[in-house]
Amino acid sequence: MNAPRSLEEIEQLYAARGGLHYGEGVTQVEHALQSAVLAQAQGCPPSLVVAALLHDIGHLFESEEKVAEGRLDDRHEATGARVLQALFPEAVYRPVALHVAAKRYLCFTEAQ
Repeated sequence: MNAPRSLEEIEQLYAARGGLHYGEGVTQVEHALQSAVLAQAQGCPPSLVVAALLHDIGHLFESEEKVAEGRLDDRHEATGARVLQALFPEAVYRPVALHVAAKRYLCFTEAQ
């Protein structure tokens, strides 16, 4: 699958593959929208809301079955950041590149 070269192509990518299973009872599109809504509710700047919306775009270039079963770590954050770097400023693509490391840090440091 080719990397999108425009916002319209990102929209087409989500239309074609956004219904894929995310692995937590929601689709890729539902997870993206949930993330963006939460970022907006927290008062994040627009660039971070966009980053939240698109943070898992790299998953749309992977095999749904392997992702859902946890058998694949194709570094979707790096793939997503590379795709978005051609279309967005660093304030959008950099959080995408770092979101997996941030999640791991939070899981390690926050008490259950």
